[in-house]
Amino acid sequence: MTDVILGLDSFGDVTLDERGVRVHPAQVLRDVVEQAALADRLGVDAITLGEHHRDDFAISSPEIVLAAIASRTERILLGTGVTVLSSDDPVRVYERFATLDAISSGRAEVILGRGSFTESFPLFGYDLSDYDELFSEKLDLFAKLRSEGPVTWSGRHRSALVDQEIYPKTEQPDGVRAWIGVGGSPHSVLRAVQVGIPMMLAIIGGDPARFRPFVELYRSTQAELGVVPMPLGMHSPGHVAESDEQAREELWPHFAEGRRRIGRERGWPEASRAEFEREADEGSLYVGSPETVARRIAAAVRVLGVDRFDLKYANGTMPHAQLMRSIELYGTTVIPRVRELLAG
Repeated sequence: MTDVILGLDSFGDVTLDERGVRVHPAQVLRDVVEQAALADRLGVDAITLGEHHRDDFAISSPEIVLAAIASRTERILLGTGVTVLSSDDPVRVYERFATLDAISSGRAEVILGRGSFTESFPLFGYDLSDYDELFSEKLDLFAKLRSEGPVTWSGRHRSALVDQEIYPKTEQPDGVRAWIGVGGSPHSVLRAVQVGIPMMLAIIGGDPARFRPFVELYRSTQAELGVVPMPLGMHSPGHVAESDEQAREELWPHFAEGRRRIGRERGWPEASRAEFEREADEGSLYVGSPETVARRIAAAVRVLGVDRFDLKYANGTMPHAQLMRSIELYGTTVIPRVRELLAG
């Protein structure tokens, strides 16, 4: 497990400056590039950027931001978390990531998802009643495109293809590197194995051990179908500071405000401080000193047997300086300590 991939995630959350004033989204995008460049210098393995189409997140076109990051970095993997495939065109998605893979010398990857936020569906002319069918159909096409040969395909939600070649080709033996973002349903687990694209678990609440049945299903289905074992990843939120107390105090107001805003839209209750502390102590919120965060990441990696852990380091309106310090501690202290713990 010492070779586990340890990465970072951001949605480009629109931040506050040190005076508590909302930062312009254009500056947030420039800040994300700086954050990724720092992560690369410190040896973080991967950066993934999520796609959203709303005013609390700055990133609607993650591939463009990743291309900017590619020009500033040398080794870090460049991915999305997630690309909302349901409201996009699989051919265009494939072309964009094949292009990113070329300019980054093979560092591109895409995490495909249905989207937990649905603003992209009316924005691009899709009916939410087709939510699951859109993803299933487009995922089937994307999986075929990874062969990078002539593709013949037909479906209900886009025009058919007949012996169609897609360009540019990648230099990868299996085409564009891809994952499927899974929230934790047996159907989603089975679908990932059936199309041959690895699973990335989004674990944003509760004890990570509760996802073990999905991991067992993922592994057993691969064995039953006789497919080559596929890697498994997970993504969870968190924040690193010098001490547990400092990390919690820095994160709490932004965590609470983000929950309040989304809760108003979805009918959720406001987050309580007790709930926040519970998640930080034993749930899926990796917040604390480098030692605390490292121990909790190592424990999650062990209990689920994952090959990759990505920390969503940007959580709500946290200022850029706090995010940069969190990345610094993650790269310099948390990652080496996680590897040490896993080796032991």
